[in-house]
Amino acid sequence: MTLGLINANPVVHAKKERVSRSVDPLAVDPLEIYDFVRDIRDPEHPYSLEQLSVLSEESITVDDKLGRILITFTPTVQHCSMATVIGLCLRVKLKHYFPPHYKVDIKVSPGSHAEEESVNKQLNDKERVAAALENPNLRQLVEECLYSNEL
Repeated sequence: MTLGLINANPVVHAKKERVSRSVDPLAVDPLEIYDFVRDIRDPEHPYSLEQLSVLSEESITVDDKLGRILITFTPTVQHCSMATVIGLCLRVKLKHYFPPHYKVDIKVSPGSHAEEESVNKQLNDKERVAAALENPNLRQLVEECLYSNEL
């Protein structure tokens, strides 16, 4: 957790009950993706992205015909400096989750961040993502968010 919180009093929502689904095993199911990423811990608070409403079931769309997956997330404040970290957490967690022919785009929700265009560009540029993950401090923060037992 960082010092000098950006959003010292976030609104925390209850976790939703997990619902098991039986779908076509060859299709990519947005709700299955959501279940896979909803427990990622926020980099600033000991709550999940779901609890802070950073992610929702509706924030994941799949176009099987085009082989595209879009994940949008909404930072808790417009000037959130952790938006790129949240996006990196999503990218790392989903790295080996999809068939190789799918393209995954991760973006902040339109109008939800003051630096929306810059954040989106960083999160979807392979070289920038790779460079960010070479930073040991940033890599450690991502791993703490992915594998935290605090939730």
